[in-house]
Amino acid sequence: MANTLITEHHNILCKLHYRTLPAQANIPALSQIFSRLEFCTILGANSSVAGAGRFSYWAAQPKEIFEFTTKQKYPFDKLQNILDKYKLSQDYPFLPDNIFSGGWIGYFSYELGRYIEKLTCTTTDDLHMPLIRLCFYDRVIAYDHINKTFRLFALDIHGDNEKPEKKLDELERFVIQSQSMKILPPASGCSENKEFSKILCNMSREYYLQSFEKIKKYIYDGEVYQINFSRRFECDFNTDAIGLFNWQNFYNPSPYSAYIDSGEFKIVSASPEMFITINNGIISTKPIKGTRPRIINPDKDYASELLHNEKEQAELNMIIDLERNDIAKICIPGTRKVTQPRTIETYPTVFHAVATIAGQLRDDVTFCDVLKAMFPGGSITGAPKIRSMEIIDETEPTARGVYTGSIGFIGINGNTSLNIAIRTIIIKNQKAYAQTGGGIVADSEPQAEWQETIIKAKALMEGIKSIMQHI
Repeated sequence: MANTLITEHHNILCKLHYRTLPAQANIPALSQIFSRLEFCTILGANSSVAGAGRFSYWAAQPKEIFEFTTKQKYPFDKLQNILDKYKLSQDYPFLPDNIFSGGWIGYFSYELGRYIEKLTCTTTDDLHMPLIRLCFYDRVIAYDHINKTFRLFALDIHGDNEKPEKKLDELERFVIQSQSMKILPPASGCSENKEFSKILCNMSREYYLQSFEKIKKYIYDGEVYQINFSRRFECDFNTDAIGLFNWQNFYNPSPYSAYIDSGEFKIVSASPEMFITINNGIISTKPIKGTRPRIINPDKDYASELLHNEKEQAELNMIIDLERNDIAKICIPGTRKVTQPRTIETYPTVFHAVATIAGQLRDDVTFCDVLKAMFPGGSITGAPKIRSMEIIDETEPTARGVYTGSIGFIGINGNTSLNIAIRTIIIKNQKAYAQTGGGIVADSEPQAEWQETIIKAKALMEGIKSIMQHI
């Protein structure tokens, strides 16, 4: 099934078949069913998707798997070749513009950026995961959170003996099966009682503070304006990862959440941040810079404080400028614009300061051209991007991997949606790895930044502890 060394264009034609199913949704049960299938991927699967991409997706048993590792060369040639392999034989204008109806789902690791710019590499890659891993799915369940209906998709691939109606019947059975299942709400955690001392970290407090001062010197010397500096946490994990995914979707629903099962490792992402979407040739990016908790406190208006905080305003403005420059490289002149200036968005547990930048892609731009222009997202590197990435490599001891890379889909029709892989947990060899960080600027305080990484890590570890206690 797996094929990682595609060397020529195939242009295999596919015809899309679909079925609408106005069935009641039991989303956790459907996720549980798919988690038992080979190489399962789930995108969304919670209520907050309604305000973002609108659709959640379930897919498994891919027709093909593409992986690129650090031992290989020319990732973008190989990637573009595999993306061009399958083509739709017709368009479906009556389907929603932004829907995924089949194609590639997977991730791009942060270190792929080293193949875009000539950057040093001194971090230790101790998890040994592919830099790129994409699965081609010829059958997909999509749930419309607005219309409350399922859409089932199947690709009739030229030369494939499996009939599309059979694929659709199988998907429909999964939906019907989920309706009769009872999935109890996951037990809540208690972050105040967490034994954080048992969680390992890839750097000591002394190392963190020394690196912090080094970063501040680079800022004072004018080499960078801000750096996203992070550290990685690790703990034992010996239960089903789908339970953690359902926990996050229940207690911390995020619009760009994702679940990936590669067989050797699993990824559970509760990301609130969009990296890029592409619909009908329009590309958008939506960086987040600035977060406040949603706490009912009559003495403090957290949303207003975030809105008017000058430091947070300056941080996001720097990233808006960076993303405007990145988008300009691949868009028709004059079409690049800030479509949504800095605003505060409300999520189940936090407030975020966000902005949206968009433009019309040139006709000659490929997906790999987009990656080369924009990856990784500026909100998790710093500004200017290249020098920031050099400093991240110098100060962070281990490779980031999927963290601050991107997870999502590249549809066979060109529709694309990728997140920024923050609030993301990697599960491998009965260990869970979670990385957290923050933007350091000239007036950042070391103790506050150190504490911020702990607060963010505790929020991720809360779900792990909760499901581990109830197995």
